[in-house]
Amino acid sequence: MKIDSHHHFWKYSAAEYPWIGERMKHLRRDFLPEHLKVETEAAGIDGVVSVQARQTVAETAWLLDLAAANDFIRGVVGWVPLVSPRVGDDLARFAGNQKLKAVRHVLQDEPDVRHMLRPDFNAGIRALRAFNLRYDILIFERHLPAAIEFVDLHPEQIFILDHLAKPGIATGALSPWRENIRALAKRPNVYCKISGMVTEADWQTWTEAQLQPYLDTVLDAFGPARLMFGSDWPVCLAACDYARWHRIVSGYIQNLSADEQARIMGGTAVEAYGL
Repeated sequence: MKIDSHHHFWKYSAAEYPWIGERMKHLRRDFLPEHLKVETEAAGIDGVVSVQARQTVAETAWLLDLAAANDFIRGVVGWVPLVSPRVGDDLARFAGNQKLKAVRHVLQDEPDVRHMLRPDFNAGIRALRAFNLRYDILIFERHLPAAIEFVDLHPEQIFILDHLAKPGIATGALSPWRENIRALAKRPNVYCKISGMVTEADWQTWTEAQLQPYLDTVLDAFGPARLMFGSDWPVCLAACDYARWHRIVSGYIQNLSADEQARIMGGTAVEAYGL
């Protein structure tokens, strides 16, 4: 089974998606299952994991409704207010829905780089295990030291790192991202998505050669068994179309064994999310 482990849906409105700025004005439209299906079928993708793009419980419910109506949506990464003392009630609301696989908070936008170490946030993370839910880590590379501390607080929790922690591909900077990624990867309960890279590069001038040191680093650090393909569609469209990104990742891993390629292109996501 080939899985795209990371993409988004939205019905666009300026009020609800203020982060879609002028540089991404071509993303100011609806992106829905029927649009993604065209891309996944062309690429031979069997299923997808839909990830939250707004921090509302209503969006979590909407994504689960889309998943119920579209079999190719195999799982949902939703949002709940993890710092709320009533987070357990929010989680219980969705407990019967087998397609809710994980939750995510947009840590990269929090002013405090150590937001993830707040006691109330970690109480919310501890609540996830009772519902067999994973947690997606969305951060910039500057958050990696705090993320290592955060993961160490929850050795039994499954974590999935989005977008390689957004390294400085546009400038070619490797350190200290590389050292911190290697340290994080020593935690066996952390997986990593090969996604979101082209939008961390220069959108117009990036090359595959610029991506390779970052791909080499995560392949060496996590190994194929903890890496998974993700498109970050439609955000990726700012710098790369779906088919091209799929070809780049497929081409990068072509010298691995068939089993290792199958892990990255689907098996890891199936395992990590329990698809």
